Amino acid sequence: MTPRISAPCAVLDFPTRERFIEELKTGQYDIVGISSIIVNVGKVREMCRLVREHAPDATVLVGGHVAAIPGLQHMIDADHIVKGEGVAWFRAFLGEPTDRPISHPVIPSSFGFRVLGLPGPKGGGSPAATIIPSVGCPMGCNFCTTSAFFGGKGKVTNFFEKGAELFHAMCDAEHTLGVKSFFVMDENFLLYKERAMELLEQMKEKKKAWSLYVFSSANALAKYTMRELVELGVSWVWMGLESPKNEYQKLKGTDTVALTKELQSHGIGVLGSTIVGMEHHTPENIVSEIEHAVSHETDFHQFMLYTPVPGTPLYQQMVDEGRLLPDTDLADIHGQDHFNFQHAAISREQSKPLLDWAFRLDYEKNGPSIYRLAKTMMEGWRRYRNDPDPRVRARARAGGRELRHGYGAALFAMEKYLRKSNEDVSVKIRAFRRDMEREMGHFTRWVDRAVGPVLLWTARRDARKFPRGQQVEPMTFFERRNWPEGLGARG
Repeated sequence: MTPRISAPCAVLDFPTRERFIEELKTGQYDIVGISSIIVNVGKVREMCRLVREHAPDATVLVGGHVAAIPGLQHMIDADHIVKGEGVAWFRAFLGEPTDRPISHPVIPSSFGFRVLGLPGPKGGGSPAATIIPSVGCPMGCNFCTTSAFFGGKGKVTNFFEKGAELFHAMCDAEHTLGVKSFFVMDENFLLYKERAMELLEQMKEKKKAWSLYVFSSANALAKYTMRELVELGVSWVWMGLESPKNEYQKLKGTDTVALTKELQSHGIGVLGSTIVGMEHHTPENIVSEIEHAVSHETDFHQFMLYTPVPGTPLYQQMVDEGRLLPDTDLADIHGQDHFNFQHAAISREQSKPLLDWAFRLDYEKNGPSIYRLAKTMMEGWRRYRNDPDPRVRARARAGGRELRHGYGAALFAMEKYLRKSNEDVSVKIRAFRRDMEREMGHFTRWVDRAVGPVLLWTARRDARKFPRGQQVEPMTFFERRNWPEGLGARG
């Protein structure tokens, strides 16, 4: 928000309780805005209370997806609850022009990355910036919180209408953060082909060998040739794979298994997203549906429970039909726990074991995601390392350098780690690693055997130390803009 309004402002992201109180006491704020997702409504309630205690004269605004909770105004002590896109609302609230062009903030996409028991390279190997071209999604799936929150089906708010505008924001992030990769936080970025192709023309003109990680529906991908996607720098796609029997427009007429294989053959990684417990699912057909999802052999796979979230059409449908379960805590409505509604055929008690089994089956059949991603990167390197387009060639060779200087060691560790628990996958990893070493040269083979045993030891150490996984808290970020000199004690 800070680059989008002209008033003096600060952003304190992921604060500890103590840090939040300190800022309230020293910042002399007229307005305190709190943004949150639904599951953190309890934290929002306490933060509002702390504002009243430590900055009693401040106006309290609450926005983000938490604002979709029915009756939120009776749960928290806030002066205003802001629903939908907040930039224009905040500008109007402050008396600023609402149609002023957006200045995109510079945002790193990740931090705290770990792999096989060790801190990973900064940014996870290929440091990336987050870019937000628009909010909302016109597809309007009934379960989608983002689509519902920003106006529903057919509605979207574009911060950048033109590819040239988007290009300049990406150049700013490239210059400030030193990145060449971008995580594009847009529900269906490729749906707007004219903007994407304008961006491509700018990239070609300025010789930018960027990588883009995007969300896209299958029908949006179908608008492009594979050559266009590769030239645009699309390296990773998050794609919904809800069900072969679904009725969602975004998947109609698409063979998603074939599409996944084709994308991977061009070096484009795929994160498949599959919903467990849709209305047509029964104990008799759910196994085959999950097996179908796993058969895509995506690089990553997310499984989520079909979940009526406040604000969505699905939630209202469940209210109207009297199917919401009254004892579900709002903090548990995130799709990774149990059903929060009465399913026609699958009980609440069955939902969590089915979800866990889906993740386990994908892992047991397809292996660790780093192995799967390495295979896709290898396909891109083989296919495009000598491409006539210097931008495409540079990106493929950069992927080759990543494979050469670390992936093989990770594969060595995975192969040994899984030898007893999953011999089939261990054998596949070994075969791929040896192929990669033959093609990449002797240095890669030496690195794998020197570093691989270390990664194996650290992975086993972490498994013993954190048998249920390590809890990782986000870092605290603090930023000020247009701040008067001498105001507030914190720098």
